[in-house]
Amino acid sequence: MKIQRLCVPLFLVFSLAFLQVQAQIQTDTTQLWQIELQNENTYIGKIISRDSETIVFDSQELGIINIQVQNIKSMKAIKASQIREGAYWAENPQSTRYFWSPTGYGLRKGDGYYQNVWIFFNQFSVGISDNTSIGVGFMPLFLFAGASTPVWITPKVSVPVSEQFNVGAGALLGGILGEDTDGPFGIAYGTATLGTRDQNLTLGLGYGFAGGEWANVPTINISGMIRTGKKGYFLTENYLIDTGDDLLVLLLVGGRVVWPKIALDYGALLPLGADIDSFVAIPWLGISIPFGKKTPSVQE
Repeated sequence: MKIQRLCVPLFLVFSLAFLQVQAQIQTDTTQLWQIELQNENTYIGKIISRDSETIVFDSQELGIINIQVQNIKSMKAIKASQIREGAYWAENPQSTRYFWSPTGYGLRKGDGYYQNVWIFFNQFSVGISDNTSIGVGFMPLFLFAGASTPVWITPKVSVPVSEQFNVGAGALLGGILGEDTDGPFGIAYGTATLGTRDQNLTLGLGYGFAGGEWANVPTINISGMIRTGKKGYFLTENYLIDTGDDLLVLLLVGGRVVWPKIALDYGALLPLGADIDSFVAIPWLGISIPFGKKTPSVQE
């Protein structure tokens, strides 16, 4: 009898809590959602109500529609700021990097990307948590007459100081397979980014090392990103390198075009100083493919 008397009020409490949660889900019509169906049709709007089988959706394209849960491929919450002039501007799929140098922003847990530059440079990166990530890269030179193969890892920690100010620290630790070396090579760096994931300015400072010795002076990196449209970005990535005898300046300027499942980077690298007498422009071409993106469950 005592157990029954205890179970009844507990059951009522849990039932009331469940009904309150359900009511909150049913009446929360302020959040914008992007819903992609199995037939590749995509809708943006607000959820009016939903149950285990049907979502009543107020779409910007068609008005009130009923969507069968079984027909949904994915759905994710989006910000009102991502709707510009009636069109949805997808989130930057490569907000943690410019062409090569990192921003203060980090990969979110479970997010990742594959980056390739001119076929030779390959790197996979994944977010371990919202503040830490790890990357693994290689250059498959073994495909060319059995040449030695450079490999590296890139751990990184990112800390959001405020909504539009992020700092990060990390390293590139590399070695060469098939060749005897005096130890790893790479760079340890710190970076600070002011701005959003779409538009920002970054100041970085890094110390290179090789053969058990560290550089005497740091390499300075100044980079920026500006979103120019629904799919376009302007990128600039610049380095100040003290060679001991002169100052080498590397200017990398270009852009990025993004699609839902891939991003294309293009630009030109311009080296200045350090006894460079003639104009040289080295083309840059790379792609980034995001993977592991998490989307909210239709039952949340």
